[in-house]
Order: sequence, then structure tokens, then C-alpha cells
Amino acid sequence: MAHLNSPTSAIYTLDNLRVLRGLNSECIDLIYLDPPFNTGKQWQAPIGAGGGDVGFNDIWGWDRVTGETLEETIARQWEEVRDYDPEVREVVEAGVAAHSPSMGSYLAWMAPRLLEMHRVLKPTGSIYLHCDPFASHYLKTLMDAVFGRLNFRNEIVWNRSNRSDGRRFGWVHDTLLVYASNDATWNDVFLPYGQDYLDRFYRERDERGSYKRADLTGPSHGLARGAPSTQPWRDHDPHSRGRVWSVPKTGAYAEWIETQLIADYRSIESIHGRLDALDAAGLIHWPKTGKGWPMLKRYAHASDGQRANDVFDDIRMVSNLSRERTGYPTQKPLALVERIISASSNPGDVVLDPFCGCATACVAAQKLGRHWIGIDVEPKAVELCRQRLRDELQLFDETQEITQPLSRDDERQLELIPTKRILRLELWRRMQEAASVDTPACEGCGESPGLKYMEVDRIIPRKLGGDYTWDNVQLLCGPCNRSKGGRTMQQWLRERDLTGSR
Repeated sequence: MAHLNSPTSAIYTLDNLRVLRGLNSECIDLIYLDPPFNTGKQWQAPIGAGGGDVGFNDIWGWDRVTGETLEETIARQWEEVRDYDPEVREVVEAGVAAHSPSMGSYLAWMAPRLLEMHRVLKPTGSIYLHCDPFASHYLKTLMDAVFGRLNFRNEIVWNRSNRSDGRRFGWVHDTLLVYASNDATWNDVFLPYGQDYLDRFYRERDERGSYKRADLTGPSHGLARGAPSTQPWRDHDPHSRGRVWSVPKTGAYAEWIETQLIADYRSIESIHGRLDALDAAGLIHWPKTGKGWPMLKRYAHASDGQRANDVFDDIRMVSNLSRERTGYPTQKPLALVERIISASSNPGDVVLDPFCGCATACVAAQKLGRHWIGIDVEPKAVELCRQRLRDELQLFDETQEITQPLSRDDERQLELIPTKRILRLELWRRMQEAASVDTPACEGCGESPGLKYMEVDRIIPRKLGGDYTWDNVQLLCGPCNRSKGGRTMQQWLRERDLTGSR
């Protein structure tokens, strides 16, 4: 992974595409973006809202930005996407066919930015794209093409308000599309139990507080009689029911037991010894009738809470009376972005918001001990960012405003190719130029299946010291790549020639 070639605590007053192209590859840990939604509206802060005349244009057409502050027109970017990435091009064309030229121009504008975000994101990084039903389904398809459908992690529904719309169900939610690899950073987020949940599940009570009864046994999975967990305890025989004793020894609740009630509890090796210790500490619920089975008491106050799911219905939008309101017309609540940053990054990581608006992600990152970079093309939005950072975090002097694009570390880029997707496209282009053909052939079998069926392969595999460098990469079709496996290209070709098989 390349080093970060940008200062942090920095806001760029530029088209984010220019900044993204200047960033080194694989240098960002988390990207949160709240781009225009293709709503067909001109957004403007209300009079007296505190945001001045800050706003942005969310009306799209092929000539949308001609003569405006953005450097490139959508038409120019469309040409770039069309020539660069066939899969993305197909998504944009589908947007035109299924929806309108307006949707196509919007997707063409988003596509090169998402391609660059994919390049700058670390393999352990995540991206959260905030959108709504105006374009969420088209953006999902575009994200699949750029980040890979197998890296799709969540479609988060944020229930932002309660409202009614005539002749249809109330339109009350936004969507966040989440993409990350299996190696991405993840931290569980827990939410406090609601009173309804506590009343339903934590109905028992003793001198320590409310608790729920939890099973002390688990499935036996065919474990034969003789193992300690199958042996009776206090005249209760789990094996007779096809069960075994399952007493907490690891995890948050076992840690709470040891910290608060039973010293060295997790060091007790015998499962029956742990049962005895739990009973002596009053942590076992015994049925009053003498019938039934002993159960573990799980106290509500000892729990981390409920793991957050993909429906966020506990965070409301920023209201007119909210203390965090800045006047920015599409401001998102701090709690929403804090949850995202807490889940998908660690302290010291770098968070990028390429549409930073009123700096919500920057403020959230700073409060949570992350480094951050914000980008917004509107100078008045950047003024609002600086004002908020000064008022809420006293960061006015420390925040840098940058008006010049970055220059990537070219030597590093030549040394290591950062992402297989970008490498695949570049290799395809080079093969087209070398062979003067539209559909180059697989280096293994010589067939021409098309780009979407080609895979990047190390000529010398990684376990033998090979890396993603220009002189050690090639394109193979899927069957050839799987046949080659962990061998060098030379070994595979030699063995294939000897056996006469492909």
C-alpha cells in the first residue's frame, strides 16, 4: 500500500475528481460520500438558516457543467468512461435506456469518481455511498461494476423521518450502499435496548436487576457419553436429551462475570466447576416448581446491547431546532456518520469525504480520533466547513484549505500496481494496442472470451516471490487461471505440453 500523499485535517476546494486522481493508490481506510442524488432540484439553504446562500445543483443533462466551475463536462467524462471501462459503460447506457438521458449523464459523472475511489481505497477499507430512491438502484449496479458485486456488504436503510405522502406510502428513508472486502476493518456496533425489548425479554428480576433466562446447554453434535460436558450435574442429565452443558467461558458476559462477581472465573477449567461457581454466585435461575432445567441469568445491564442491523431507525434527520444544524440544505446527522466511522475504521485511520458539504464526516472523524480529508467544489460550502470546525472543534487554525490538486507518487505507481481491477483494464488496453485487435487473446489458451472473462494472474505466484508488478502480470481466462493455480507460467505451460491437456 502506498503512503498517503496528502495532509490530513484538510479541505480541498476543488472538483473531487482532480483530488482523487492525485491521491496515491490504496492510501484511504474509509470513504463516506453523500453525493448529489439526481433529484432534479436546485438545493439552496433556506433564508435565515445560517448557511448563507450555500447550495448545489442536482439537475443533470449531458451539457450540465459546460462553462461552470467543474473542469470537465459530463460529455467529456462520458467519453472517458466509455473508452476506459466497458462494464461501467454498459451500466451508464442501461441508465439511459431504462430511465432517461438525465440518469445516464448522472451515472457518467459518478463513474470516474467511483473508479478513482476504488483505486485509493485500501484492501482493508470500506466505502459507504449515501443515496435515496431517486438513483439508488442505478448506483447499486454501478457500484457492482466498479467494486465487484461480491464485495457488496449491506444496503442500509436509514429511516430519517416520519411523514405522509398522498396516494403512496410515506417516503421516509435513505439508502447507504456498503462495499468492502472480506479483509476489511469491522467493529461491532451495539445499541441500547429499547424499553419494549427489555419488557419483552428481560422479564425476571432479582436484587441485581432485570435479567433473561438463557440456556445452559447446547447441541451435542453426536458427542458420546464420557466427555465432561455430557455428565449430569445436580441430577440434571443433558445427554439424555441429546444435549451437553454449554457454560460461558469466553466473551463479554464471561468477562463481566469475572470482573464483577467471580474472581478468576474464566480460569476454572472444569465445566462442572463453572456451574458450581455460577450457582454459588446466584447466577443460575432455578424453576420454582422444582421441575424444568436450571438456566443462566443474563442481566440487561451487563450486556453490550443489541448489535446494530441494517435498518437505522433510531437516528432522526437534523431538524430546524437541532443544535447541530448548520443550514446546509442536505445536512446529515452526526450520529449517523459516527456509527459508520466507528464500525469500519479504527483510531488513527484516514477517512475521506469527497462531497463534504457541511463537514459532518470531518467532525465525526475528528471526534473519534481518526484523520480526515474533505473535498467540496463549492467555496461557500468550504467556508461553512471551516466555520463548523472552528465552532465545534476549535480547529480553525489547524484546518488546511487546499486549492491545488495533488501529484501522485509516480515512482511508487510504477513499482507496484495497486489494484487488480485497474491493472486488468490497463493490461487489456496494452494488449489491444500490441495486437491491434479489439478483443485480445488469453495468454494461456489463445482464445478471446472478452474482458469480463479475463483475470489478472501473477506470472510468478506470490508464494514464490512474485508481486503485482508490470513485468509479472498477465491476463488469463478463468479456466486457464484456475488450471495454472500456484505454479509459475513456465511450469504450467511445460506440464500442459507434456500431458497434452489444457
